[in-house]
Amino acid sequence: MTRHDGDGPAPGAATEASRLDEVLIETVFGAGAHIGIAYVLDEDGQVLRMVSAMGLPVSIARVWASIRLNDAAPVSVSVRDRRLLWFGDREALAREFPGVALTLPYPFAMATAPLGSGGGVWGGIVLAWPAGHPADLTVRQLKVIDDCCGAMGDLLRRASERGRPITAGDHPRILDPVRAHQREPRAAQAALRAFDALPEGYCHLDAQARVAFVTAQGAQLLDATPSELVGRRLGVAVPWLGDPVYEEQYRLAVVSHQPTRVTARRPDGRQLLLQWFPSVPGMTLRITPTAAAALPPAAGGGQPLRTAGLHELLHLATSLAQATSAQDVIDLVADHVVPVYGAQGLAIITWESGRMRVVAARGYTRQLIEEFDGRPALRRVSPPGGSDPGRPSFYATRDELFQAYPDLPESAVMEAWAVLPLVTSGRPIGTCVLAFDRPHRFSEEERAAFTALGGLIAQAFERAWLYDNKHQLAQSMQASLLPHALPRIPGLDVAARYVPATPGMDIGGDFYDLIRLGDSQAAAVIGDVQGHDMTAAALMGQVRTAIRTHGTAGATCGDVLAYTNRMMTELAPDRFTSCLYLTLDLDRHIACLASAGHPPPLISRPGAPTQVIDAPPGLLLGIDPDAEYTTLDLHVPPGSTLTLYTDGLVEEPGQDLGDAIAALAARFTPAPGRPLHSLAESLIGQVTRPRTDDTALLLLRSAPEGVSRRRGG
Repeated sequence: MTRHDGDGPAPGAATEASRLDEVLIETVFGAGAHIGIAYVLDEDGQVLRMVSAMGLPVSIARVWASIRLNDAAPVSVSVRDRRLLWFGDREALAREFPGVALTLPYPFAMATAPLGSGGGVWGGIVLAWPAGHPADLTVRQLKVIDDCCGAMGDLLRRASERGRPITAGDHPRILDPVRAHQREPRAAQAALRAFDALPEGYCHLDAQARVAFVTAQGAQLLDATPSELVGRRLGVAVPWLGDPVYEEQYRLAVVSHQPTRVTARRPDGRQLLLQWFPSVPGMTLRITPTAAAALPPAAGGGQPLRTAGLHELLHLATSLAQATSAQDVIDLVADHVVPVYGAQGLAIITWESGRMRVVAARGYTRQLIEEFDGRPALRRVSPPGGSDPGRPSFYATRDELFQAYPDLPESAVMEAWAVLPLVTSGRPIGTCVLAFDRPHRFSEEERAAFTALGGLIAQAFERAWLYDNKHQLAQSMQASLLPHALPRIPGLDVAARYVPATPGMDIGGDFYDLIRLGDSQAAAVIGDVQGHDMTAAALMGQVRTAIRTHGTAGATCGDVLAYTNRMMTELAPDRFTSCLYLTLDLDRHIACLASAGHPPPLISRPGAPTQVIDAPPGLLLGIDPDAEYTTLDLHVPPGSTLTLYTDGLVEEPGQDLGDAIAALAARFTPAPGRPLHSLAESLIGQVTRPRTDDTALLLLRSAPEGVSRRRGG
């Protein structure tokens, strides 16, 4: 056995690591597999790291070299749950682990199991078999895997107990079971002479995809010499073979353990047929000029389209993570899947009280959507032997579809359908339907890809559904906590705005209120509870209620804040609130205000520039239960405008808050005859940056001199 491309174990652990590699090789051959991977848990027990692998391409090994224990990957689940997992084909893998199936889009069967010993789990093993493996593992294979897990677990435990744990290097060790002393030089030379006599070329790659052997004709067809090829990776020695399409053929042959083929073009325009024949480990490449290649198609034909599809689906998987609504999910799937697979219609359907609800659609007429929406759930006729409702269904023609769903209305005009159940955590949450405008026979590869796609859509749709519901709950809660309408006070014009932060759930702790204290007296309040969550919103409602209660009871401005502060320190000692409270006497033209660490208000008197009111700041509510709040009396002549706001209106990263407030006052000169709601909109509209904080705004304007107070405004 020789090891390549890996950092060897620590010297003290060399014997145990070598034995671990030997057990892995014995297990691969004993179980009839073609790929084996050994993982060990890191010292924190949170990450599985690949120690060694056999039969796995280096490019794939490096991608999967490290897997977090909480990742949605088969081996991590095996280790977490301490159980063997078996996937008889890629479709089975796609149903439970769609992300893994998309990143390994090859036909194969797989088993994963934990490496246990002494009551603990020390790592995990992955084994893979070529496509077409029987539906279940045999008793002998199960025993081989069980013996392997026990032996590897014992090796890892003993090495750890001796203070020389087996750890993974920077790169996994790629194992080659061929021993140098088993090679017969004379036989090798005879084989080389025999191959050299053939018109086509041959090349054998080792477990590292390095050229171990090449015939003279093979080197000539690749436009290279044997010395330029042997010992080097083929894609490096022959750069034009580094094209992703050709590399994908190699990976497909290795992982699926099935021959593949592709037509390649040399830089001089000459075409070659490349056929990959996998072995354990390694690969034999047959190179034939296309003029001499009258051969039947092999597995893996049509790969450029399939490879493009893989890239689109990987992009889709990344994009779906950002989807925040069911329509987002549909739009992303349509944008990334339709160009690859040619579907014309997409829809997500859920059920409510036994009736279908079309929650999102693309490619269907409004009339058809309305016909299905609210219709009783369709009855499906199960095929002989029954069917798993969690498995996707594929209908190549309308006849097949109507046999399965005899109640389907004739208006379903498409010709072929893929019906993908959306299942998360074992619970069905809906169905995704993809429709084609002409009959379509779904290949095994398409079925597997659509199965994986259904898993991705289910996860994205569940996230979007939760987001939608939380968003609606947040908006409803915010609307219920802020005043639905401000009281109408004769001689006082008012306007208020609340604008949520750009991202998030549209909920926060900013609030405002206007309280009628008499025919010519009013109180105004604005505040900002720390945080942007449900707790902040709920606390905001309590603060607003407390202020309203104390204000209507006749408490002074300072006492209103003091009473509310004591309540805050008891209710939420870890949350702070800024608040500004003022009373306004319209007959005396006097305002009295007190502040608890809130940005100062502005006053715009007729004929004078807007000023920042230098109010005593006071402590934030919720810090000191014994805090007292100083008040300030302010002359408010008729026609004056008071501007109360939260820091979301003025705060910018890197800018001094005082400078920002001064700049706001400098540019705000309300014209006497301009409607107050228009002034409010202009202030809000001046904020063009993305909002990272909520904004509340309350404008108060007293009636101009000579205008009698009346109800309205």
